[in-house]
Amino acid sequence: MILISAQGLGRQYASDPIFLDLAFEIRAGERIGLVGPNGAGKTTLMKLLDGIETPEYGHVHVRPGIRVSLLAQQPEFGPDETLMDVARSGLASLLDLQRELEEAAQEMAEADDQVDRDRASRRYDELHERLVHQDAYSIDHRVEEILYGLQFTAADLKRPARTFSGGQQSRLMLAKLLLESPDLMLLDEPSNHLDIETTEWLENYLARQPVAMLVVSHDRYFLDKVVTKTWELHEGKLEVYPGNYTQYWKLRTEKAKVLERQAGRQEEKAEKLEAYIRKYGAGQRAKQAQDRERKLEKLERERVDTMREIVGPVMGFEEVDRSGDIVIEARNLTKAYDQVLFHDLNVAVLRGQCVGVMGPNGSGKTTLIKTLIGQEKADRGEVKLGHRVQVGYHNQDLQSLSPSTTVVRAIWPQDDPEWVEGDVRNLLARFGLTGELVFQTVGQLSGGEKAKAALARLCATAANLLVMDEPTNHLDIWSCEALERSIREFEGTVLVVSHDRYFLNQVADRLIVLGADRARVIEGDYETYQNLVQKEKEAAADKASTRSAPPVPASSRTVDGNGGSKKKFPYRKAADIEREIGQVETELALVEDLLGQPATYRDALKAVTTQDRHRELKTRLESLYPHWEHAVESSW
Repeated sequence: MILISAQGLGRQYASDPIFLDLAFEIRAGERIGLVGPNGAGKTTLMKLLDGIETPEYGHVHVRPGIRVSLLAQQPEFGPDETLMDVARSGLASLLDLQRELEEAAQEMAEADDQVDRDRASRRYDELHERLVHQDAYSIDHRVEEILYGLQFTAADLKRPARTFSGGQQSRLMLAKLLLESPDLMLLDEPSNHLDIETTEWLENYLARQPVAMLVVSHDRYFLDKVVTKTWELHEGKLEVYPGNYTQYWKLRTEKAKVLERQAGRQEEKAEKLEAYIRKYGAGQRAKQAQDRERKLEKLERERVDTMREIVGPVMGFEEVDRSGDIVIEARNLTKAYDQVLFHDLNVAVLRGQCVGVMGPNGSGKTTLIKTLIGQEKADRGEVKLGHRVQVGYHNQDLQSLSPSTTVVRAIWPQDDPEWVEGDVRNLLARFGLTGELVFQTVGQLSGGEKAKAALARLCATAANLLVMDEPTNHLDIWSCEALERSIREFEGTVLVVSHDRYFLNQVADRLIVLGADRARVIEGDYETYQNLVQKEKEAAADKASTRSAPPVPASSRTVDGNGGSKKKFPYRKAADIEREIGQVETELALVEDLLGQPATYRDALKAVTTQDRHRELKTRLESLYPHWEHAVESSW
């Protein structure tokens, strides 16, 4: 079923078109990733689909009755609205249905004649079916699953929404949208402000949802896990590819090669035709030359367009002075605020290494890197910077750039008299900032432009130890790739905090992983860490299984095909099991009777509890029957 479609869609700002003549369809259940460089119009397209903005050209058709919701980036909350109030507001349509159900039940109870009673009963059944279809009888469970999955706690539920940080408020709006569960979710950078654990939870949650979604993200791991189709928006045109990000990039690369070969063959054919026309155009073979001219004209009309390459900024960091072999040496490093962040950390960062720092939000990643470079004091232990180490620091909040200063002045190294405006503009151009943009104030820049300016300023420091806190925030995929390449080619040392797993896999030689009041040093990248964690989980499961397995009585063992024994059921008398079956069957009949009564559904909590108990009893019976049969056979 087509939920939304567009024909001839166009949007422009001032006199510059962002995109023109877009045509597409979104069908029920599709999970589409929308990729493209910063400024391509991805967010604008989202707003057109949501109806926040209107197109200059073409139109968007939304199927009647279809609900479309865009993830809000700048939430507004009432003074008394709690976190739970905001989250449950995403379920407004279900709560309305529940009220209608209660009204229908009341009408059934008060009906004077059979006709009115039947009419109310039909309405009740219809509403009940819609509520069951939308899983409305487990509202509180759904709210808690999503809020806790997004790392809110029980203590947060009654706290005013306005008192949370900006990142927490963004997570709250994501929770509201997930609870709303519209027919089409428009998710613009949903993993921003999420740590790796929470991002993985969101990936798993979205991947099992039946609703359609359009997702903008620079997180390549996230796109690979969630989306099943990829749209590329670039230079005003939309290209559609099947599959996730990795499949998209593979198909795009293959398509580019095919088009290059086709264009090459056309060029060769055109050169031969032109040579023939020049040689014989005025001679005895003029007629044949005229035929070649017609073929050449046709060839020009059918000229193959090669792939429009998406070129990220060059970036690249300057050559730097050589530092000592040991850049940072930390011994018995301990730091705590309300809780211990890390204790007795011993680590040495060597020249030329890239050390990644990862961990849950609030685990102390920023505090750790500031402590390692001497910007914060440790509670215990010591840190030494190596010989001739010069530190350059990139703050994740981009606070190093004054909003009221022009871009060209914001990154100008004031203490270096050799820099001139031309040098500064060349540096900015390497990071993708050109033209009149460099004379705007920092506050006028987009998030991606500001992030590039901050990286250019870091480059201008000529530091041989680059310390970066979440440097990929706001960067598009191609800018992330440019930064990855720049770090790999950098001759100095890098210390980087990131929640971007793909990025860490590309750049990190070592990882410092924070969590559970401690810091672990991992020799390797994110994939190495993943493999280590998986092995530890398997080992822990095997150990727990060995410890928890009770001795198995001989009477409840069966012999396998190799002569060994295996446990089937614990020993119980058949009469005891038969008695329990009778009790369970009696309670099951009572519960099924409750499920058939309209009054049960007037109380949402009672309805959920009754349904849960019904499932438990059914499961219990399914295990009791074979156990009873085994006990009877064993007594023969």
